[in-house]
Amino acid sequence: MEKAPHIFGRSREWDGLAAFAGTPLAATQGGASLGIVSGRRRQGKSFLLQAMAEAVGGLYFAATEATEAESLRLFAEALARHTGQFTGALFRDWNDAIAHLFRSPWNGPTFVAIDEFPFLSKASPALPSIIQRELGPGGSGRTSPVRLVLCGSAMSVMGSLLAGQAPLRGRAGLELVVQPFRYREAARFWGITDPRLAVLVHAVVGGTPAYRYEFTRGDAPSSIEDFDSWVVRNALNPQTPLFREARYLLAEESAIRDPALYHSVLAALAAGNTTNGRIANFIGRRSDQISHPLNVLENCALITREPDMFRPGRSHYRIVEPLITFYEAIMRQRWAELEIHRAQPVWASTRQTFLTQVVGPHLESLCRSFALDEGADLFGEQPSEVGSGVINDPANRTQIEIDVVAFSAQQSNGPRNVVSLGEVKWGEVIGVDHLRRLKKARDLLQAKSYHTENTVLALYGGAGFTDELTALATKDDQVLLVDLERLYS
Repeated sequence: MEKAPHIFGRSREWDGLAAFAGTPLAATQGGASLGIVSGRRRQGKSFLLQAMAEAVGGLYFAATEATEAESLRLFAEALARHTGQFTGALFRDWNDAIAHLFRSPWNGPTFVAIDEFPFLSKASPALPSIIQRELGPGGSGRTSPVRLVLCGSAMSVMGSLLAGQAPLRGRAGLELVVQPFRYREAARFWGITDPRLAVLVHAVVGGTPAYRYEFTRGDAPSSIEDFDSWVVRNALNPQTPLFREARYLLAEESAIRDPALYHSVLAALAAGNTTNGRIANFIGRRSDQISHPLNVLENCALITREPDMFRPGRSHYRIVEPLITFYEAIMRQRWAELEIHRAQPVWASTRQTFLTQVVGPHLESLCRSFALDEGADLFGEQPSEVGSGVINDPANRTQIEIDVVAFSAQQSNGPRNVVSLGEVKWGEVIGVDHLRRLKKARDLLQAKSYHTENTVLALYGGAGFTDELTALATKDDQVLLVDLERLYS
């Protein structure tokens, strides 16, 4: 099925939905099938589901925050409009509604999408169990051609639908998570061809599609010189939806009951405190007191936990949504000034913080994505894992932080093969000293029995490289220089 022409990107998501919607009856033994679509807000899930429903003649129903009785009435009306068959009486409860949905005289496989499902399950906690029962032996779904999709943005709720002992575990034939656009796709979506400008914009709004038009009224920076003005007139402007969006992203998650604590945790992360202990010190709590908020933020897909590639058992946390990092690092402490439209002086005094505290770490994450995506071409071998790590240097009593670590697949219990070690710099010209640092790290790993014979030493530079390093790299195929043009090519 050809993708709807008004949808940018999302080819894999569209193909997955199309395959699910068109699943032959024989493949499900003549019965209904269930799909789960989730993802953070503003990623275009509803847009995608509506387009699929239109393409296949299916039913799209968007739930609202309402009582069970009102939701049942709205669902009955939507079902009646779509089928042309009026029940004559309202459903008594969701037992009647789901049974009626599956028993309706559909003509072949029929796509039915229920959006904002967490609104329904909050008012009717038994709803997932009802769907599970109707899909099971003896249920109305056993002879139904319905391809039912449940969709929602509350990640803690949607993630629990198929987890552990949840009623719907093992019932879904589709589990689709709609992610933000990746950095190259985001640049194309924003119409940005300057890679430096693309990094700066992505460090503010990431790859969330809604921020391109709905939240900025289609205002994209026209050039690198226009970037500062674009930030002032959009992200720091209290008259735009983007201004309060980071706050709303937390407020929308029902699992977050103490916003002040969670904002403090996120502020610690935005300031570069990425371990449990450093986060606890930053907010004045014990380490064991922040385990729960960290787990909640991770379940809500607002942060991610990344293992240290060289120190098993140790992890670092990172904010997933760039706009939250921007808010915590730039906006939160200057909120009162921003609300009275003092964006210009606030930005002038925080711009350097943005470049060092926001853009620098953000570029590191982009380079890790680049290494994973392009690893086979870059290093001659496709990495199976890419992350960051810290190497102890006992002789000098120091530690060497490696921004991009690429490992090949683990072979039984043997030592790991290091495909690449990488250093990332945004505002600093990279020279031979940076290369020496990577060579030192490689030697330390070799002494620890890692395989480093073919390790590529990669230097990722946002401000370029010295002539000496450039000349050296042309003679050594184990030294790789990656500038912003190559990052976005």
